[in-house]
Amino acid sequence: MGKLTVRALRAVLVVVLAGSVFVQALMVWVLVSGNDPEDGSLPLTPLRVITILGIGTAQVTLVCVWRLVTMVRRGTVFSHAAFRYVDVIIGAIVAAALVWFAVTALNAPGQRDDPGVTLIMGGIGVAVLGVALLVLVLRTLLAQAVARDFEAARMRAELDEVI
Repeated sequence: MGKLTVRALRAVLVVVLAGSVFVQALMVWVLVSGNDPEDGSLPLTPLRVITILGIGTAQVTLVCVWRLVTMVRRGTVFSHAAFRYVDVIIGAIVAAALVWFAVTALNAPGQRDDPGVTLIMGGIGVAVLGVALLVLVLRTLLAQAVARDFEAARMRAELDEVI
């Protein structure tokens, strides 16, 4: 990965992380200060708490991606240390899907006249779980690459002994 690509990705990660922290802080402030303008149409306080948690899952993913990009830049991504970050990303995506299903459940009673909205929201949650499965497949590919890298290193060492 080139230096320009790494810098561009890191710039995007910093902007998204800073923006998410700002939005999260504003939502926490609204909850703590008691200025929650709830009009009764939707339970805004639970939705805000769920949204804060959902933003947290995205932030965890951003930090793990940052660490993986650092490992790629150093050439150490094909190691067992990378699995920790990939596993955390998978967990964060599953948590985000669960958070989304909670939002869907809170929104469902208001959608009695149009249940299609609830079905679409449920479909989005299933799609998010699909992303977690995709990352799990990529983790398997990483495991195969790490195993082949270690096997190649072992064979090089054996060849060096023979020579």
